[in-house]
Amino acid sequence: MATPDELRTRAEALLSLYRAKGAKIATAESCTGGLIVATLTEIAGSSDVVDRGFVTYSNGAKTDLIGVPEALLAAHGAVSAEVAEAMVGGALARSAADTAVAVTGIAGPGGATPTKPVGLVYLAAQRRGGKPIVERKIFAGDRAGVRLATVARAFDLLEQAIKA
Repeated sequence: MATPDELRTRAEALLSLYRAKGAKIATAESCTGGLIVATLTEIAGSSDVVDRGFVTYSNGAKTDLIGVPEALLAAHGAVSAEVAEAMVGGALARSAADTAVAVTGIAGPGGATPTKPVGLVYLAAQRRGGKPIVERKIFAGDRAGVRLATVARAFDLLEQAIKA
């Protein structure tokens, strides 16, 4: 599991990479509740890279803030590849960012179902004009561990997207 100090170091490197390319980031977060953007903006000077972060914890927020269709939520559930992809597209559409990342999942300890266990997270990243990268992960650990692992993987995807 990534520690907060390790994530801070990763955030500094990610910001440097984006800064060197003159690119901006947006986030759309559900299960992390803003932890991705908070980790990035903990770094002084991050405002030249971080455009905005959407905390879309509820289904209503996903619809209202980033345009995830209610029908998509009803058909697949908030914790799904389809919704993660819609979230990342919505974050790009409603920001000035060059790249966005979105996460939706079940951090626990409750909320699981037989087909959607605690630790299940869907992540999506996309560069403006590019195709989304969507991943399904099951992270081990307690609520804090799942959230930290999700931030670490989101950073991986942001790095992958900007290098693509």
